[in-house]
Amino acid sequence: MEFDDDAALHRICAERLGEEAGGQFAAMARRGFRLDRTTDGAPATGRCRLGGPALLEPGTPWPVHDGVPLSLLAVLDTDALAPWLGDQLPVRPGLLNFFRLDPDIPYEEYAKLDTSSPAMHRVLPADPARAVETDAPAPATRWPAVPLHATGVVMLPDCWDLEDEDVAFDRDAHWGAPSLILDAMDGLNGNTADRHRAFGWPDTSYASAVTARDADGPAVHLLQLAGDAGLGWGWGDAGSLYFTVPAGAFAAGDFTRAGAEGRCC
Repeated sequence: MEFDDDAALHRICAERLGEEAGGQFAAMARRGFRLDRTTDGAPATGRCRLGGPALLEPGTPWPVHDGVPLSLLAVLDTDALAPWLGDQLPVRPGLLNFFRLDPDIPYEEYAKLDTSSPAMHRVLPADPARAVETDAPAPATRWPAVPLHATGVVMLPDCWDLEDEDVAFDRDAHWGAPSLILDAMDGLNGNTADRHRAFGWPDTSYASAVTARDADGPAVHLLQLAGDAGLGWGWGDAGSLYFTVPAGAFAAGDFTRAGAEGRCC
């Protein structure tokens, strides 16, 4: 769920959840972005876009899986996003290229590939000063470039990304923290499951968590890609594709540990 400013977020959390739980939930807020096509006249945010060629440093090998080149889904320009993210961006990775195994080959050949492997998704950073446009080798799918405008918002985790220890709740009235948020924050979801998003928290309205946790806390959400009719994208029935990276790896600038998974109804 998302808000346009911190003040509204804190006020609504306190009103709906009470002082203790409201403060705990508000403390989980992260800054993120709505990502919209620039067709409505809004300017592109840096070099952020869907599709198009990758932006890689010279000599960077094109990522492959099972001997098949991955397809470039999107590029995020974190230098352009940094002013809003502030200390939520502990490193400056420059450009982030997001890839997925999605070759333009007959289904019979695709069915032979290992689509259960984490290697079918990849995130490659690049220095903006050195990055050059790099076309995908065949048979990777090439989508047309779609410039994106990023609008900064403040985001809270959806109920399914909560654990019971995150917020105080009446255990006689609710079966868990998700139950409290479903009840008290009803109507504030924002319906972001069908929208592209960056950073912040993912939309998890499919009754399943996206954000894994380890000793460093919840993973960092990098990118949410919804289905896109203009590009012919679909991730199942009303589904979205989510790229995340463990918090410790993100702080160290290690995107080799980034992964992705889809969620659908």
